[in-house]
Amino acid sequence: MLRALPRALRLWRPWRSPGARDCASSATTRTPEILVQALTGPDQGADLKERERMTAEEVGFFVQRLRGLMSEIAAFPAPTIAAMDGFALGGGLELALACDLRIAASSAVMGLIETTRGLLPGAGGTQRLPRCLGVALAKELIFTGRRLDGMQAHQLGLVNHAVAQNEEGNAAYHRALALAQEILPQAPIAVRLGKVAIDRGMEVDIASGMAIEHMCYAQNIPTQDRLEGMAAFREKRPPKFVGK
Repeated sequence: MLRALPRALRLWRPWRSPGARDCASSATTRTPEILVQALTGPDQGADLKERERMTAEEVGFFVQRLRGLMSEIAAFPAPTIAAMDGFALGGGLELALACDLRIAASSAVMGLIETTRGLLPGAGGTQRLPRCLGVALAKELIFTGRRLDGMQAHQLGLVNHAVAQNEEGNAAYHRALALAQEILPQAPIAVRLGKVAIDRGMEVDIASGMAIEHMCYAQNIPTQDRLEGMAAFREKRPPKFVGK
């Protein structure tokens, strides 16, 4: 389900790939050298037939593990991009919401449909959707269990880009790769710290967020990449960032 892009950098610490069913990571996710992670795969969502056979205790444990998986994806140090070419219902959309960026094909169908099955989102959907779309719209989508296609999702701001589906059925994935290629040339430590500043800042008041930004900025000052960026600007050449 996880496909890593070929370009890489050294992260400050290796990321341990989540050990969850239906989430087989590529070999590169076991190394500390990933710059951007693209998530794609077959139609995603919880298997309700399997869930029906679980005891109440087993359901609670399953959802807890699923919630932990989404949190691990959200905490991935480098940018993550979800590519949705088919169905992303319930847990599938919760996985996409745990990513930094989302791309949908016109053929994609997504929604937090749990209320139509006597459930409610339990893997972060009630928390991440309001942070993405605002409280009122998130409540409407969760209360109604409404399904959206890729274009509707883009109009609401749920996805960054919507693209027409191609014959191969992987238009969203290719658009995700193109977006990743825009991120790859940038200073990797600055990108990573920018992600930290945004994610942590969204959890606090703006004054505390400014303090978080200050701390992240201070960590970037002594890097070789910052000096390289200024030198490249002065010498009118493309910078050569090394992730240090």
